[in-house]
Formats: sequence, structure tokens, C-alpha cells
Amino acid sequence: MKTLSTHLQQYLQLRRNLGFKLDDTACSLRQFVRFARQQKVSFITTQLALRWATQPTGCQPACWAARLGRVRRFARYLTAIDARTEVPAPGLLPHRYRRKPPYLYTDQEVRHLIAAAQKLTSPQALRGPTYATLFGLLAATGLRVGEALGLDRADVDLTQALLTVRQTKGNKPRLVPLHPSTNQALRRYERLRDRLCPRPQSPRFFISEQGGALKDGTVRQWFIKVSRQIGLRQPTDRHGPRLHDLRHRFSIRTLVQWYRSNQDVDAHLPELATYLGHCHVNDTYWYVSATPELLQLATRRWQRHEGGHRS
Repeated sequence: MKTLSTHLQQYLQLRRNLGFKLDDTACSLRQFVRFARQQKVSFITTQLALRWATQPTGCQPACWAARLGRVRRFARYLTAIDARTEVPAPGLLPHRYRRKPPYLYTDQEVRHLIAAAQKLTSPQALRGPTYATLFGLLAATGLRVGEALGLDRADVDLTQALLTVRQTKGNKPRLVPLHPSTNQALRRYERLRDRLCPRPQSPRFFISEQGGALKDGTVRQWFIKVSRQIGLRQPTDRHGPRLHDLRHRFSIRTLVQWYRSNQDVDAHLPELATYLGHCHVNDTYWYVSATPELLQLATRRWQRHEGGHRS
């Protein structure tokens, strides 16, 4: 009889063949399988899944529910293979999802963030320029962190000032045009990177001191370090401004500029959604309600529109 570990490998492979990435899911379910092995249980039960899902302390109920949901989907798959499998019922760990409000970086804070990153020291003197350029790219383009880290050298066309983003959410590759100043910053980094690391281990555009691909967790650790240096976070803060908030900043600034220049925001919103790599324009509407200024501008636009209709 196959083990849970073997079933998990086959389950992940099946879903990946269907186009799912499952990085977080794979990590969680491997932890669950190890937990089941420690408990000397060879099949999924509701009680086993609940005990594992609620293991982390100090987290939100939504985290527990997400963990249980991953096991539930795996269990549904296993019911066709192992009749002993129990599928945890929905709603066993009730929660209310609350989307975290974005932190709105000022222009000065972004400049300080990039300047502080530039000063990061390392034996090859590559760490500072790497993180400064990476943070600047995120602010200038609104890319997701994983998308920027997933860029290969061949994906960065500095002659055409164009990025080909392949490592995307929803597996929808897209083209991202670059502003001339952003293109120039990437070109400076490229020249320095190639001089300091002429034989890299990875084809990625942004590389580590050793020439390998940058890891998401490592990037976030250095971001937190720099954030504390410039006062965005206090030394003991566990939460605070995120790298992902630079994406919010880009989106909100774009919308504000459209409103201020009296452009038809509704007509342009699909363009922003495509640029950001959103699967649906509804995902982009979140940014419209993210700041008081945007709400005020949108309200004024609506009032003018309604007033014109009434007259």
C-alpha cells in the first residue's frame, strides 16, 4: 500500500500538470505528512487534520482555516484511492478574512529605502546594488516580489526597455514596459553585476553574492533590516510596511494621476489590470478603495457625473 508521502507526490504532480504552482501548499502538506508519520497514522482523519492545522500559536484563525483547507483538498483526492480517508467538513475552523490595509510609502521613504539598501555591505560589494535596484524596480513597476526575482537575464530587454514576466500568479506571462530612468538603473546594475560576478551560477537577472538566485525569504529579511535602519519599523516590530506595499503604491499613484488629469479611469482600469497581471479587473478595484484621497477623487468624479445627468 502506498504511503501518504507517495500519494502527496502524485497529488502535487497532478495539480502542477494542471497549471498550479502550489509552493506554499506543497510545503504545508509535507509538514502535515510528517506530522501524520509522527502520530503513527497512515491515512487522513478529521481529528488528525484539526490537530495539525491548529498547531501554530499566536496566528489568526484564517491561518488555521487555510492550513485545514489544504488538507481538505488533499483528502478529497485521496477518497478515490483510500476509503478510510475522512474529508474535514467546511466551516470546522470558522474565520473572517480581513485584508490588510496597504502601507502608503511617501516618495521620500522610497528614496530612503533605496539609499539604505545601496549601503548594504558584502565581500563582493554586490549586495547593496542588488537590493537597491530590486527595491527600486518594485516601486517603479508594481511587480510582485516573486515576479522580479523570477526574471532571467533573457527576460530583461534593455534595448527595447521591456520585461517579459513569466513567473506570474495565475500563470499568465505578460510584457512590462520600462520608464527610461528605470531602464537606465537596470543597465547600471547589469554592468556592475557582470563585472563583479562574470560566471554566475544562476540565469536570474538579480543574483546573490555567490552568483545564485535570490531567495524570497532572504530578500524579505534584508528588507526588514533596511526598514528598521530608516525607521519604517522599530527594532522589535514583528509587523510593518511590506515589500508588497510598493505594488500598492504604484497602483494607487497611477489611479490618482488618472483622476487628477481628468482621464476616464473606468476605461483605463483594464490596462492597469493587465499591466499588474491581475486575472480579473475586480482585483484592481481593491486599490480604488485603498486610500482616502482616491475615494475623495472618485466621489467628486461621480458627483460631477450625476450632476450633469440631473441638469
